[in-house]
Amino acid sequence: MQTPDAATLYAALVARDRRFDGRFFVGVTSTGIYCRPVCSVRTPKAEHCRFFAHAAAAEAGGFRPCLRCRPELAPGRSSLDAPSRLAWAAARRIEAGDLDSAGLVGLAGQLGITDRHLRRVFGAAFGVSPIDYAQTQRLLLAKRLLADTALPVTEVALAAGFGSLRRFNTLFRSRYGLTPRTMRRATDPAAADVAGSLRFELAFRPPFDWTGLLDFLAARCVRGVEEVVAAGATSAGLYRRTLRLGSGDAAQTGWLAVTLAPAARHAVVLTVSPGLQRVLPAVLARVGRLCDLSCDPLAVAHGLGPLAAGAPGLRVPGAIDGFEVAVRAVLGQQVSVKAAHTLAGRLVEAFGEATPTPFAALHHLFPTPARLAALDPAALAALGIVRSRAAALVALARAVASGALDLGPCTDLDATLARLQGLPGIGPWTAQYIALRALGWPDAWPSGDVVLRKALGGVTSAQADTLAQAWRPWRSYATLHLWRGASAPPPPLSNQEST
Repeated sequence: MQTPDAATLYAALVARDRRFDGRFFVGVTSTGIYCRPVCSVRTPKAEHCRFFAHAAAAEAGGFRPCLRCRPELAPGRSSLDAPSRLAWAAARRIEAGDLDSAGLVGLAGQLGITDRHLRRVFGAAFGVSPIDYAQTQRLLLAKRLLADTALPVTEVALAAGFGSLRRFNTLFRSRYGLTPRTMRRATDPAAADVAGSLRFELAFRPPFDWTGLLDFLAARCVRGVEEVVAAGATSAGLYRRTLRLGSGDAAQTGWLAVTLAPAARHAVVLTVSPGLQRVLPAVLARVGRLCDLSCDPLAVAHGLGPLAAGAPGLRVPGAIDGFEVAVRAVLGQQVSVKAAHTLAGRLVEAFGEATPTPFAALHHLFPTPARLAALDPAALAALGIVRSRAAALVALARAVASGALDLGPCTDLDATLARLQGLPGIGPWTAQYIALRALGWPDAWPSGDVVLRKALGGVTSAQADTLAQAWRPWRSYATLHLWRGASAPPPPLSNQEST
């Protein structure tokens, strides 16, 4: 994507153009503050503005974040916006806390490169080192926690990924010119929806088809793990679920809920239970993917043309957990969404871990890869799962549990698709569905899908593939629009592949 010149960026700043929110930040030399392009303060003179692609670069340039527009609340950027997909993948993993847990060498290993190459690629794309980028992310998350929650400062430091309160206080003051306690006094933390829970607003670029996203999730909820509450006269509806992050003694469990903020705020509201407090970066990243908050709907609409006209702002529902989506994809082969829903519920009840929540519909965690990997396929077949599909599930779980297969959104796409299709029972359709939802790939195309072919006028698979070329690199969004517009009921996860 071509980088806009300074005149274009300044024009967007003057217009407070939401299309550019999160795409750049402006540092004002007369104040030493950097802002989002939608900031409501008086527009600075052009000669006082410096433009940065990322908040980390603005802070490396000596600017501190605006307390009014709060740069930490800006929407993210998609892989297609990035000059390097590898650097984008590294940034997403850093934002989810992977650098804190794995270190630079470990993070580079996850991406299949050396730490030296990672530093070189990352610096070229973002203008800062991975460590500097991570430090900015930790500080911005701490700033958000101070503003939006009533957590004690010590808990803020730990939740944001700082190993010591002293280090946190020193960095916060040196970077922002305020102590954490002063920042807390300058804000008014929002009240929690449920005792002890944390509440955040996550921004998006409008338009945003919240109803379409909620409908898609409602049709695919896993019983005991997920719940969708329909919209009412005074409510936008919400999505709730249980979640486990980490493994073994380090595992953190809890629940989260997502709803829509009032229209003028262009955000979803996330409520997180206390049990997930120590893994907040990962929770925020996963909810961002679930709701496709980094999407630029105007760019998608331009790429799809008339196909997107009926549902502006339609998002591709992402995955809170890639393994969970992959299991659902295999369970849904050659059956309806309703049948897959039933099988997933049985799987959770039999092999998921019970967990307490304040909500009657949420009472289990989805089974871990390790739990399913230890099973004999016959144990799954006893739930009514076709035996060959049960064997496919165990093979999938073993690949993920061993580390041979990574179903996060920042993996090498081609290598991951090849590994998926090398497993028994997973063909191109299922692999592309996983790419669409779990791998965060905007150009996935589940070739051969019967509903897609019907929506395109009953064409053959080859004809559908040819027609879809016009929608690249947005074929994931084209898929959702075609599924939405089909006269048939919600499509099965796969009605083409036989296992």
